[in-house]
Amino acid sequence: MKKRSHRVAIALLIAVIIGLGLWNITATRGQSGSGSLAPLYQAYDRIRANFYPPAKIDDQELLYGAIRGMVGKLGDPYSRFLTPEEYQRFTSVDLNGEFVGVGIQIAIRDGKLVVIAPLAGSPAERAGIGAGDVILEIDGHATEGITLDEAVELLRGKRGTPVILKVRHLDGTVEEITIVRDLIEVDPVSYHLEEEGIGYIRITSFNRKTAAEVVQALHELIDSDGGTGLILDLRDNPGGLLDEAIAVASELVDQGPILNVTDRFRTHAYMTQGNSLPDLPLAVLIDRGTASAAEILAGAIQDHRMGVLVGERSFGKGVIQTPFTLSDGSAVIITTAEYTTPNGHRVQDLGLVPDIPVTNKGKEDQQLQAARGWVEEHLGTLCPCSPPDDRGSGALLPLSAQG
Repeated sequence: MKKRSHRVAIALLIAVIIGLGLWNITATRGQSGSGSLAPLYQAYDRIRANFYPPAKIDDQELLYGAIRGMVGKLGDPYSRFLTPEEYQRFTSVDLNGEFVGVGIQIAIRDGKLVVIAPLAGSPAERAGIGAGDVILEIDGHATEGITLDEAVELLRGKRGTPVILKVRHLDGTVEEITIVRDLIEVDPVSYHLEEEGIGYIRITSFNRKTAAEVVQALHELIDSDGGTGLILDLRDNPGGLLDEAIAVASELVDQGPILNVTDRFRTHAYMTQGNSLPDLPLAVLIDRGTASAAEILAGAIQDHRMGVLVGERSFGKGVIQTPFTLSDGSAVIITTAEYTTPNGHRVQDLGLVPDIPVTNKGKEDQQLQAARGWVEEHLGTLCPCSPPDDRGSGALLPLSAQG
């Protein structure tokens, strides 16, 4: 049985290496080989033959440790390894849009665990967690050197149980915040019609429901109610599925590229499918919690002048991850490409700069007021628009122009 277990572990390890594209064709399988991977097999053989006590040897844990080590040595905060159970949870959140936790999107930036954004209506948002906060401790566990999956494991738990976060806010203050875990149901789109026929749409994430719900919102706000302008709120939107962002952008950009993607082999432009609705004056709200797929959408609108960006510089996540499932149901999620906006502007670590900079201060939502004011000023006209001038305005085409 031990020999069979040995053979199975080696076979799995080889399968993983082949799947990751790391297999050196010239390497000799076995400890006598001279290929670059020979030390890996030699180390495994030495452990199996010599480690005491042998009962503590777990082939699967050794295998997963080797994979984690490879992924970790990439030095990329967005690449990670997931066990079968972790990957199942990951995909179920994507498919169903729900999980039990505190409701924050997190990332590793400069070695720190940073909040990209709290999810709308989540326990974290209600407790005062904000975009840009650095999480120093989770239930007393220091986050220095923590991986994303380790952090997620600590943040999630049973519904109704508390978790204590020690955070450093953007103003430098450090606070311990107790949050009660709850069922997080991610409803990605909400909308309503404001005064003057201005439609307001908020997108909180890009899951598999987003594009369909945005299309429904646009048709109800524009077709049924005779909408005259639009406000698209992407604040505290941590991103999500690339295809959903492209589908939404196609409803708002007439022609041309949505983004340019560069991988190891080529640069490819994803093109809009063309919209069927009039290009009403559009103001897009962004802030430091606007990231990833939300930046793709905002960047396409800005570069094609199909609207103006209002608010604060966005988060700056300009790389794309792809999940690769392995033979036992585990997966590696690795960065496979970087994207730029249609005009070639890099987003990674830079973010998007708003056309109309507005920082919210006090209780008033000054960003929303500025967006509403810009749309009201341009009612009766259509996009594309020219960049805003010093007064924060922008000239649009007359209403008779084709959308």
